[in-house]
Amino acid sequence: MLRALGYAGFGADHLEDWRQFGTHLVGLQAVERGNAQLSFRMDDRKQRIVIDRAMGEGARFFGWEVADAPALDALGAQLESAGVAVTAEPQTLADARRVRALISFRDPAGNRLEAFYGAEIDDTPFKPGRSISGFRTGPLGLGHVVLTVEKIDAVMQFYVEVLGFRLSDYIEKPFRAYFFHVNPRHHSLALIETGKNGMHHLMVELFSLDDVGQSYDVALREENRVSVTLGRHTNDFMTSFYAKTPSSFMVECGWGGRQIDPANWQPVEMTDGPSLWGHERVWLPEKDREVAREMRMRAAAAGRRAPVQVMEGNYKLMSGTCAWWDEVSGKG
Repeated sequence: MLRALGYAGFGADHLEDWRQFGTHLVGLQAVERGNAQLSFRMDDRKQRIVIDRAMGEGARFFGWEVADAPALDALGAQLESAGVAVTAEPQTLADARRVRALISFRDPAGNRLEAFYGAEIDDTPFKPGRSISGFRTGPLGLGHVVLTVEKIDAVMQFYVEVLGFRLSDYIEKPFRAYFFHVNPRHHSLALIETGKNGMHHLMVELFSLDDVGQSYDVALREENRVSVTLGRHTNDFMTSFYAKTPSSFMVECGWGGRQIDPANWQPVEMTDGPSLWGHERVWLPEKDREVAREMRMRAAAAGRRAPVQVMEGNYKLMSGTCAWWDEVSGKG
């Protein structure tokens, strides 16, 4: 029923720091929304990411898209039948979210979730904050969100059995992490078991590997900005790095993410660890960082590689052929 991650919002006090981070490092377009709010565009939609001073530091919400009004009504009924409290939000909030209508509810970890339809399209072209080739969105959505949870099992049950997310794959070492999809993007949601509930990172995917590399150069010039070094994941094949935001979570800037066939996908345990190479995680305890290093060394010794097709798909786009972009977004 859910189609994609449509938008995300975060409470933060330092709007100017967020403006600089979003435009100069990530390449988002900043949109004024008054003195207490800053929004970012990343495609033809009026907004994808909202930073709101009025919400308070650490507050967050995630907007999951459905097809239309009947789908939104059906989701609300499904949630209520599962014992989940649902609020039909007023038009004033829908207008602020730049959508036609929405409902809100919470997951077992306390995260505010919103379901909506009818996202507004801007009548002016997307203008990135710095020179980049753009973001991979369209029917795949904004990107993905990764949440930390006290215990995975109860939260996973809610997302899978109530909301209809499907398991992509999972890892057990050096930490427990489960990955879920709602469309061909390998995962739009992941849960990491850390012993506490919180926000880990938001991923945005760029069209060019060079965009990611240049963002990495920008991040390296700022002290303590890089939280996870450049590397490539084992499951979605994303080449990326993680930057510390002005808030308490990270943004992953990536390229080359894998698409799957949701109808035929079979989840497996990933035993090679979270990354093929790189991705030194400065936030992990040293003991866990060493476990991750050993996993990467074993992957290197075994010659583990991402499939060539992933590279070819992005190369077609980068070299000026629009066929691959047509498949992803329906645009040429």
